[in-house]
Amino acid sequence: MKSILSLLALVVLTAAAFAQEHPAVTALPNSVYVGADGKFEAAPDTAVIQFNISVQDDTAQGAFQHASKEVDAVRQVLRADGIEPKAANLGFFSTQPVYDWKNPKQKVVGYRVTTDVTLKLKDFSKIGPITQQLADANVSESLFLKYTLENIDEAKNKAVEDAYRRAYNSADTIAHASGRTLGDLSYASVDTFEPTRIVAPRMARAMTAMANSAPPAPTEEFTPQNVTVTAHVNALFNLK
Repeated sequence: MKSILSLLALVVLTAAAFAQEHPAVTALPNSVYVGADGKFEAAPDTAVIQFNISVQDDTAQGAFQHASKEVDAVRQVLRADGIEPKAANLGFFSTQPVYDWKNPKQKVVGYRVTTDVTLKLKDFSKIGPITQQLADANVSESLFLKYTLENIDEAKNKAVEDAYRRAYNSADTIAHASGRTLGDLSYASVDTFEPTRIVAPRMARAMTAMANSAPPAPTEEFTPQNVTVTAHVNALFNLK
């Protein structure tokens, strides 16, 4: 019986090594090695709005001034919705020359200044008004919205707990099926996976064109999709 259990542990260990690139674990006699997946779902607590500002002008100074006006329009939108501009993160300004590639001499025809803005919201009721006002201000060609968990570590821990419970149950089943008793945990490895879920990219100018008919906000009356965190646990248990 002991030789059978040792062989079983070795086979399971080899299969797991191919499926998951984990450190090699020596399958000892009177032990069982199992792997299991777990997950934890929770309602998102943070909405992340991301968009970029990109303007072009004949001169670098003109492009920079144009970009500054666009950023100021963003400040006004935020203040209109009761949000301090410092709540948004502004990326660095990038200035690049624009060339006329049809000209053999690749003549510089202007300059483009770009930057990006990221805004995190706890109050989901502000999403609709802000995205609509940003579209009306026409400060960006595109806008992205996604939902996340601010305290992702707690969700990861719960996913690990679920994976370990499944691994333990599998090992306990093997032990009882062989007439043995599951002993102490000898080794474990953990991997967690946090998917990034983008709800929808929206074209700002398209939203502006729709504003005349006063449609409901794209997120109105909908519930944000849960954030799912998954984990994989490999565990080596002793057998009594």
